[in-house]
Amino acid sequence: MGFWIYMLIMVLLIPLSMIIFGAIYIKNPPKNINTFSGYRTEKSMASKETWEYSHKLFGKLWLILGLVSLPIFSIPMLFLINESTTVISYVGLVLTFLEFIPMIVPVIPTEIMLKKNFDENGNKISNQKYK
Repeated sequence: MGFWIYMLIMVLLIPLSMIIFGAIYIKNPPKNINTFSGYRTEKSMASKETWEYSHKLFGKLWLILGLVSLPIFSIPMLFLINESTTVISYVGLVLTFLEFIPMIVPVIPTEIMLKKNFDENGNKISNQKYK
């Protein structure tokens, strides 16, 4: 049963990371625009305002998807307690790869909202409230 626990922990790492970093980005996005930490795209790094906006939006999405992903990806592992290490390994590997979907998908709505609310220079589009 020891190997099962290690694989369960591995499967939990991505959703837990999404929950933790999502909560951090919502309340305390990285203070300065930088190229090594945070949500870094050309649009998010265009201005201080886009930097903060993108982190709060991306953080909310990561927090929500992390909370949804946690049971979805960990419950299947509960059915493998008495299985062989080969079965546990393969299922754990597949689940871990599938976890990349909710991890990456929030980039799409974040970039859409940045484009909708800010111009190419990172200035808020006039007569536009954040949505």
